[in-house]
Amino acid sequence: MKKIEAIIREERFSAVKAALEEASYWGMTVSEVSGRGKQKGITLQGRAGEYRVDLLPKIKIELVVLDPDVSPVIDAIIRNARTGETGDGKIFVSPVEMVVRVRTGDRNEAAV
Repeated sequence: MKKIEAIIREERFSAVKAALEEASYWGMTVSEVSGRGKQKGITLQGRAGEYRVDLLPKIKIELVVLDPDVSPVIDAIIRNARTGETGDGKIFVSPVEMVVRVRTGDRNEAAV
């Protein structure tokens, strides 16, 4: 099993969520986060002049999937999150040692 963490633009979340649901990946945890990457934030124009926002709002999606499902999930996220501009986000994949369903105590594959 693998944990996939995708950090994407807020405005792309609906499309990514719909694509994952369409591909039958229902279970996910979603958080509002902020951060920055190579773009180092953005400069905005306000009434008082220019100001810099260096931590931008993003959405973090977390899913735990079986190993064969990693590539299809990543492909769905990329297809629907990509704008081609700096700041589209990142996807991290890490191993999951065990999953336990709290309600039943089921462990590993049966709990995904």
